[in-house]
Amino acid sequence: MKNKNNELNLDYHRDPILDSINEGVFTVDLDWRITSFNKAAEKITGISRKDAIGHRCNEVFKANICENACAVKAAIDTGKPAPHKTVYVIDSKGTRIPIKISAAVLRDNHNKVIGGVETFQDLRQVEELRKKLLAKHTVSDIVGKSAIMTRLFTLLPQIADSHGTVLIQGPTGTGKELFAHAIHHLSSRRKKRFVAVNCGALPDTLLESELFGYSPGAFTGANRKKPGRFALAEGGTLFLDEIGDISPAMQTCLLRVLQEKTYEPLGSVNSVRTNVRIIASSNKELKKLVQEGKFREDLYYRIHVLRIDIPPLLERKDDIPLLVNHFISANNRTYDREVAGLSPEAFMLIMNHDFPGNIRELQNVLEHSFALCHSGLIQPHHLPQYLQPNQIDNFEENNGNMKIKSVEKTLIVNALRKHNGNRELAALELGINPSTLYRKLKQYNLPIPKKDGRGNRN
Repeated sequence: MKNKNNELNLDYHRDPILDSINEGVFTVDLDWRITSFNKAAEKITGISRKDAIGHRCNEVFKANICENACAVKAAIDTGKPAPHKTVYVIDSKGTRIPIKISAAVLRDNHNKVIGGVETFQDLRQVEELRKKLLAKHTVSDIVGKSAIMTRLFTLLPQIADSHGTVLIQGPTGTGKELFAHAIHHLSSRRKKRFVAVNCGALPDTLLESELFGYSPGAFTGANRKKPGRFALAEGGTLFLDEIGDISPAMQTCLLRVLQEKTYEPLGSVNSVRTNVRIIASSNKELKKLVQEGKFREDLYYRIHVLRIDIPPLLERKDDIPLLVNHFISANNRTYDREVAGLSPEAFMLIMNHDFPGNIRELQNVLEHSFALCHSGLIQPHHLPQYLQPNQIDNFEENNGNMKIKSVEKTLIVNALRKHNGNRELAALELGINPSTLYRKLKQYNLPIPKKDGRGNRN
């Protein structure tokens, strides 16, 4: 709202009625500056009311409709409420959040238009449930901003566009199946099924019937026809997880299918043509298995048309803060908690751990912490025992603070280097305010880049 001198009054007092609503609500004046911002809006976006009021709404929300399809603008232009639609906004940590919005005109006591009001609902939980029901994953489910992961994100669409078989190699717990899902979802086969089978978990007899299916009478107890995974994935993608664990006999069977595009269900004498894309994965180096005579060289080259190597978490520690925020946000929604994050001490313990179990281990660590911590910051005693100091009661605070500072300095330097000195983008990646980043640069006697990010996000 403006006074008679046309200056914006920044009123930071809370409205108890708006704050009692579960949906986010904000209002704007005719200059598109936010004049009110309720508690739910703060919670959904991670942006404080003080940081929102007085700023233009497109600067705060960074939504995908701000440029050409603003709901509030449509309501003001037509004088009618804008219909519900689903859009994405960017929260304070740089995460894309799906929301459902509606907008209406805001009028004064004389029926004069003075602005607009928009309500929005957080759809993250709904989208997660939808993905589970449809078993769909996208490249946005893969979390990472390190140089290694950025390179992989660039490759994924190109690999998805190809029709060649794909080999994904990486240690256990790095998310190989998630990458396979993303490739399928980005490909022209996305309207068909994605079918996964863990090759290492089944003996040959079961694996053969799982892959190729069987006809009635194929073996004792086979009373009816059962389609195999190849049939279920017809037209889509078949993910063969841990292919390095299959026997030489099964390797021969798979080679024939890949060469001739046909297979025979158990108990059948008729060949079935197949049209599936194969994505295979292994936590072992298949080239080494070939050299040792444990894996067929001709099968290796059949599945090695395109290759993705996923690094262990130890080689992408820059991604740990982002992964921690991702899992904490997901757990907060799943368990209806309000955990704010990690304490500096807990953060230091996690950053100093090598995570041999990779992302899966980190996810389990935070699941464990949520069982003990219901709100506030996760402390060292909330972490699994093996991550805690041997004598936590005698933990040397000064030594701990030195390690925390070392980790902080490393993260800050890496973020600034990645964004070519752009302080706003570096702060966004670190999950802190640019003013906090500026203060920490001075605190650690680090050089202050000239780019603060305002007016230039490149």
